[in-house]
Amino acid sequence: MSSIDPRIPPKQVGFARIVAATRYSIEGLRACYQSEEAFRIESVIALILTPVAFFVGETRVEIVLLLLAMVLVLLVELLNSAIESVVDRTGSEFHILSKKAKDIGSAAVFISLLFFLLIWGLILLPN
Repeated sequence: MSSIDPRIPPKQVGFARIVAATRYSIEGLRACYQSEEAFRIESVIALILTPVAFFVGETRVEIVLLLLAMVLVLLVELLNSAIESVVDRTGSEFHILSKKAKDIGSAAVFISLLFFLLIWGLILLPN
């Protein structure tokens, strides 16, 4: 497609680019929230635990670690959902590489959840 194709929006520059990028990001969050149950669950948990992090964290570093662990889970879940969408777009038939991509994305979410549990456990459990 050429750059004058009406289906392709013109490249945004300056502040308009920031506004457009923000809009696309919000659309991505909305799409993931609407279509991915795991992201919805993790988002609700993050909303509940965010104020808890400020209450149980004894130092700023602890608070940041607690929040970082939650944000990491959400980020990895977003990336995993993007990978799954691209794989699903390519076709519904089974392919070993599609399975591999989805399994690796799932493993990334699993590792982020283990990190979350480790951080929260180390901070919340008594020495």
